[in-house]
Amino acid sequence: MSICSSSGSSCSSTKSWIVHGIAAGAAIAVAIGARAYLGQSMKLRSGVVGIIAARLPSLRFYGKPLVNILGKPMIQRTWERSKLATTLDHLGVELLIEPEIVDGIVKALQAAPDAVFGTAVTSSKPEGAFDPNRVRCEVHNCGCAIYFSRGLIPYTKSGKVNPQFSCMLYLGIQSYDSKFLKIYPRLQLTPLQLGKDLEQLKVIENGYKMKVIKVDHEAHGVDTSEDVEKIESFMRERNLS
Repeated sequence: MSICSSSGSSCSSTKSWIVHGIAAGAAIAVAIGARAYLGQSMKLRSGVVGIIAARLPSLRFYGKPLVNILGKPMIQRTWERSKLATTLDHLGVELLIEPEIVDGIVKALQAAPDAVFGTAVTSSKPEGAFDPNRVRCEVHNCGCAIYFSRGLIPYTKSGKVNPQFSCMLYLGIQSYDSKFLKIYPRLQLTPLQLGKDLEQLKVIENGYKMKVIKVDHEAHGVDTSEDVEKIESFMRERNLS
């Protein structure tokens, strides 16, 4: 797996971070202590905490955090996978996501003091470009998100996938500035957020920057009950127990 993030600005200011990822229907929030302002002085906070916030009553797949994946509940597999990330001190992400991606979005956000949110994307396969269960992301040249959609983006005049334009798939792992999490609930709901049912659009529409890293990753989310058999077959083929 390779991470090809755009060059970000150096970390000149200090922040506390929280990384939040949706792990095949579960969500992981990782509190990352970087630096916090204490009056005029600064104190280094190096602790990193991960929290798996599993949402049992999913509208598309009720009970999916506890669904059995080759003998283990999905939330357990998410926890075991997340423990491999080197930036996490305590656990407390897509199911088969590489721990390097978790580490990548942590470091990318720490290096972008003007951003309050970060995430990871990968190239989408043409056959999955119209799947409404998967979210796509557009990224500008400076490495920040422009737009998220459940439909095809970039949307061409023909309405078909154009191989000359890369369609980027959002991997569902997110990073937040901890101070921003106190602001987010107070932000006004936005038209795009409501229309697409995507909380990332609320961040963008309110004028905040969202750092994005591009990675080479074969996405295998569990968004519906039909995805369970697919991911079990994938794991058997690669001896992933």
